[in-house]
Amino acid sequence: MKARKSWREKLLDSKDLPKTMVIPAPVEVDALMRKVPRGRIVTIHELREALARKHGTMIACPMTTGIFAWIAAYAAEEEIEAGGRGATPWWRTLKTGGLLNAKYPGGVAVQRKRLEEEGHTVAKKGRDFVVQGYEKAIARNL
Repeated sequence: MKARKSWREKLLDSKDLPKTMVIPAPVEVDALMRKVPRGRIVTIHELREALARKHGTMIACPMTTGIFAWIAAYAAEEEIEAGGRGATPWWRTLKTGGLLNAKYPGGVAVQRKRLEEEGHTVAKKGRDFVVQGYEKAIARNL
């Protein structure tokens, strides 16, 4: 039976991407997420725009960008648990529309706590949670 890959191993597995449509490598998504400074946020939309610009295309795959952000988040938590410093600040990456991501490590509660520690206000919107005024906090020029 084949051993399961760790989250960090999955993060480093680029699978020879991108090809025709920009399907980013996981490390590319992680690198963009690392650029988001304290007090700022980014959404998957901005990550996709930055990836498309980098590769000279009109679009970056929304599905793989979201999945790779999720992998980067779990890889960062593995790094933190192993005592590493400088892990990717995954909690600063939101879903499109400023929504928190329940699939990230610890769910919405952990992401909310970390965002509020950095000065953001998180509010309930229907069944979801959103960073209020997230548009003004978006990190530009990734």
